Amino acid sequence: MVDLARFKRPLLYVMGPLYVVAGVLHFVVPELYAQIIPPFLPAPLALVYLSGVAEIAVGIGVLIPRTRRYAAWATIALLVAIFPANVYMATSMVVVEGMPGGGGDPSPLIRWARLPLQGVLILWAYWYTDANVN
Repeated sequence: MVDLARFKRPLLYVMGPLYVVAGVLHFVVPELYAQIIPPFLPAPLALVYLSGVAEIAVGIGVLIPRTRRYAAWATIALLVAIFPANVYMATSMVVVEGMPGGGGDPSPLIRWARLPLQGVLILWAYWYTDANVN
């Protein structure tokens, strides 16, 4: 059996920068993210910028031992908060334009795969809600 605990610290240094990069992308291509904000939510662009700031903050926060636990819980809250955008993207006919690198509209498989991926990301963040990171 694989001892996952030995990967806890190295994966922390993957997780933090991933959230920082994702957050920065909210400012680089905000219109990309605004497209998948469900229409029932107000001010899509403001929500994109707010979620970008939140992603940068949790990405940095998990890297700092003193704030790690709070940032891990905040990451879980953020992932729950953005879940409606992923559901909207999977279930609507919105055409997502402006993917970085010239990528086209995500396939239905990719759109639906994002939903269970949120669960994996929540579990990954939950791993850091305790005080033990070897």
